[in-house]
Amino acid sequence: MAKRQRAFQRSGPRFQAQPTTLVICEDSKSSKNYLEDVKVHFRAQVHVEVTHCGKTDPAGIISEAVRRSKDYDRVFCAIDRDEHPNFEQSVATVAQMPKVTVIASYPCFEYWLLLHFGYTRKPYTRAGNKSPADWLIEDLKTKPGMEHYAKGGKSDLFATLTVPRFNAARSYSARALNEALEVGDLNPSTRLHDLIAFIERQGAPLPLSAKAE
Repeated sequence: MAKRQRAFQRSGPRFQAQPTTLVICEDSKSSKNYLEDVKVHFRAQVHVEVTHCGKTDPAGIISEAVRRSKDYDRVFCAIDRDEHPNFEQSVATVAQMPKVTVIASYPCFEYWLLLHFGYTRKPYTRAGNKSPADWLIEDLKTKPGMEHYAKGGKSDLFATLTVPRFNAARSYSARALNEALEVGDLNPSTRLHDLIAFIERQGAPLPLSAKAE
C-alpha cells in the first residue's frame, strides 16, 4: 500500500502550460474572423486571444502590442504594408523585443487569401486611384467564390476556402517569403504561415521536456 502511495505522489503534471498569446489584427472583421476560425480549427481555444484594438495603422497596433506585452507571453501583430507611412520604422521598434512579433503582409492580408488559389508573386503597386491592396483585392475577386469579397465583409472565409486550399496556401506562403527574401523585395509576401504554425502548436499540450516557443 505504501509503495502505491509513493508512486502516486511522484506523478506530477506531464505537460507545461501553453504560452498565453495575444493576436492583434489590423481590421476588425476579415483577418480577425479568419484567425479566430484558425484558432478553433486547431483547438487552441484558451491560449490565443484574437482582438482588435481599435487602431488601424501599424504604428498604433505595434504600440498597443508593446503596452499589452506585459500581460502575455507572446503578442503578434497582423498588419498590412500597403501604403502606410512610417511602416518600416514602426516594425523596427520591436525588432529586439522577443515577446512581440510582427506578422506583416505585403501588400495586405488578402495576399494570403489569394494563395489559396495558386502560387503567385505578381507585385502590386499604386495605379490611378487604387492602392496596391485595392489591386490585389481586384485579383482576388476573380477567384471562384470570392466574387463579392469586400475587406471586412465576409465572416466565413476559413470555411469557404476549405482545408485542402488552406494547406496549399501555407506551402505557397512559405515559398513566396523565401523567394522574396532572396531577391530583396517583399512585394508580395506574408508571414501568416508562421503565425498559423504557432497557433497550430498551441492546439496540443507541450511535454515537460519541451520549451514554449
